[in-house]
Amino acid sequence: MNIVIIGAARSGTNMLRDLLCKLDDFATWPCDEINYIWRYGQKKIEHDQFTQDDADEKKKDYINKQFDWVRKKYGVNNVIEKTCANSLRVDFVDEIVPNAKYIFLFRDPLDVVASAELRWKAQLDLKYLMAKARFIPTADIPYYGSKYLLNRLNKMFNKEKRLSYWGPKYNGFEKDAKNMSAIEISAKQWLESVEASAKSFKKMSNDQYISIDYNTFVSHPSLELARILKFLGCSHDKKILEEISANVSNKSVGKGYRTIKKKEIDLVKDIVGEKYSKLQSEFL
Repeated sequence: MNIVIIGAARSGTNMLRDLLCKLDDFATWPCDEINYIWRYGQKKIEHDQFTQDDADEKKKDYINKQFDWVRKKYGVNNVIEKTCANSLRVDFVDEIVPNAKYIFLFRDPLDVVASAELRWKAQLDLKYLMAKARFIPTADIPYYGSKYLLNRLNKMFNKEKRLSYWGPKYNGFEKDAKNMSAIEISAKQWLESVEASAKSFKKMSNDQYISIDYNTFVSHPSLELARILKFLGCSHDKKILEEISANVSNKSVGKGYRTIKKKEIDLVKDIVGEKYSKLQSEFL
């Protein structure tokens, strides 16, 4: 089974993937995410918001072979994927990977923005970079390498000392990234991501996806894991779920409200509106 975790950047997708991969018969790629693989054949498209029409047979064949690589390498039946940019293109993913099961994970945008702002301004992590670079299609390495170097150079001269791009690129991202602060663009990324995801999931049958609220998950991780595994049709042991989730913390809940300045909180709220509460009412 192919399992795709869908969530805006900094919504807990890494945490959820890592927890599931502690269970027998689950595995993923040995890197943070595989956006380069999903972008196969579309490297020069500046955004990540692909559609069903972009999913030709060549892309399907290449990407599904990557899922099979994980399955064979680790000897598992269940492969988990969590590339955050997929939140913008669920229809594309569903066309590429038939019969996948989806976990829609969403989080309070104020907490997302507090975390995302740090990533926009983060220092170079060479180990992280090299792990992801392993899964760049060979012919695309020169293109992405030059883009990455330029992004790092731009950070040196930016008044906020932030990257010129980071995270999921919605259609129109490039223009917004030039004109918005890290706080504002992070809020816009969250909004575009969850809106696109919600639109796609509303068209799916209920047996194809499950929705999870980050705050609920980190407060009751073993119970939420059990709910996910039941949805996936996988057996589980309550004691094992409690053991693997023992270090999950809810200390990050409300962090945005504590660390972001009042003026910036108002900016975020102006961008995201009541979308978070709407997601809760529609999907939980």
